[in-house]
This record gives sequence, C-alpha cells and structure tokens, in this order.
Amino acid sequence: MRTGEVFVLTWDDIDFEKRIIKISKTVYAKDKKEKGGWYLGTTKTIGSQREVYICDTLYSILLNYKKQQGKNYKKYVLEEVKNKYGKLVEYKIVENNFKRNRVEMVFTRKDGTYSGTDIIRYPFRIIHHELGIQCRFYDLRRSFATISLRGGCEIKDIAEVLGHKRIETTEKYYILSLEENKKKVTKVFEDEMNKI
Repeated sequence: MRTGEVFVLTWDDIDFEKRIIKISKTVYAKDKKEKGGWYLGTTKTIGSQREVYICDTLYSILLNYKKQQGKNYKKYVLEEVKNKYGKLVEYKIVENNFKRNRVEMVFTRKDGTYSGTDIIRYPFRIIHHELGIQCRFYDLRRSFATISLRGGCEIKDIAEVLGHKRIETTEKYYILSLEENKKKVTKVFEDEMNKI
C-alpha cells in the first residue's frame, strides 16, 4: 500500500470477517505549515482502488491495536470544503464530535490524535540517523514486491496488490535485481551452452 493509502485507513475499510482491507482513498497535506491540515483524496488512479487480503499476523496486530486504541480514541469527521461557487471539492479530516460524516481513523498517536502520514516520520528518522540506514516508508513497497516475487508469487498478482494497472510498472520500479540472480542467469546460460 502507498503511504497515503495506509494512513487514511478507517476501521470500516477493514473487514475482519472476510479478512480484507478496502483501499479507495488517500490522505494528503495541502499546506505543510497548517498543523493538522489533512485532506481526504482519491487513490492515485482508478486502478489503485482495490482489496487486499489480511494475513494472520496482520489480522492479530490490527485486532489488538483496535482494542488498545479504544481507550484513547478521539472522534473525527470529514468536513466539506467547497469552492467559491459552492461546489464540493474535497474533505478535510478534523477532530469533532458531530455524527455526520464521522470517520474512525485506524492510525493515530497514543493519545488518539490523528496525524496523517506524519506518524511515520519519527521512526524512519531514527532508522536513518541512529542506525545509518537509508530507508523510507515507501521502500517497504519495493521490498514487498521483491520478496513476494522471490517467494514464487506471480508478477501479475503482485502488481494488483500494489495497485498497478500494468505489470510493467511493477517490474520497472519495484522489483530489485539481486546479484545472486544475475550470477544465476549467466550460470544457466553456461550450463545450457555446455549441453550443445
């Protein structure tokens, strides 16, 4: 999942019975200076709207997280933002007790505050500065794709889970070429040539 797709998840996007996460939106900040200015947007493309299955480990983590979060949960709503002509152009995620347009955000801080994608910045800053590892949250998508392919998954299935309409996108930007695979290619070629 893309960063904005993960951190805009609401509890009604997660079907615990079917073990599915429905991905249909993203979150973005319009103005970095506006503290808490998070907006709801559509996924990158129509093809990015999808359902992803939940593995056993994630299922347990999400169930426990939901129970833990219940103690400190804050209420949020989608506030309509209209242009000067009165046309609805977007929704802003704001803390409020109204029942209309209420959303139950999955990823919040310990005190229940929703912070969009900012919630992941600090852990990755630690990884970078204290451990010396160049890594972004988005890099996890590439790792997922590479590990899944190495594990025997079909590229088409990986592309669908990532929300790519074309498998070429997955191949070009997400599958890492490994040195051991490059060596294997030349070894296979050599073995085949020796058979001739």
